[in-house]
Amino acid sequence: MVALRYVYVLALVVWLGGIVILGTLVAPTTFQVLQSIEPSTGRALAGEVFGATIARFHYIAYGAGSLLLVTLMAMARLARRPAGYGLRGVLVASMLAVALYSGLVVLSRIDAIQRDAGGLASNLPADDARRLEFDALHLLSTRLMMLNLAGGLALLYWEAKERPSA
Repeated sequence: MVALRYVYVLALVVWLGGIVILGTLVAPTTFQVLQSIEPSTGRALAGEVFGATIARFHYIAYGAGSLLLVTLMAMARLARRPAGYGLRGVLVASMLAVALYSGLVVLSRIDAIQRDAGGLASNLPADDARRLEFDALHLLSTRLMMLNLAGGLALLYWEAKERPSA
């Protein structure tokens, strides 16, 4: 049981930590450094770098979410059900669904808009439909990540307050 809880907490911490690190360190640092080195093309390059980074992170999220579900089910089957088992399962499944939607649908559409625009969507006129859609998708992507952050924090709190079984 301890090994299952360990894997569960590790998967949760990797997913949660990745979200925090991407938003607080990777994105702002990437844009700041590349724009300062090359003012004319740095923003586009930073967008490419961060886009590739977040796309790869989604695979980590898919794996972590799947591992959370598997270990949660294994804990319920092999020992007593964890407190709030059903609610936790729904929360993890919802978080995984959000990550899948974000990575497979939202990011794919963002990439398509940028290809169609021939680069940065922010270089398009403010009233261009592609730029408006890009801005809406970027905001949606951020909100979906924040939703998973909140879910992950709830799961972490839940795990922290639960007494381990003997």
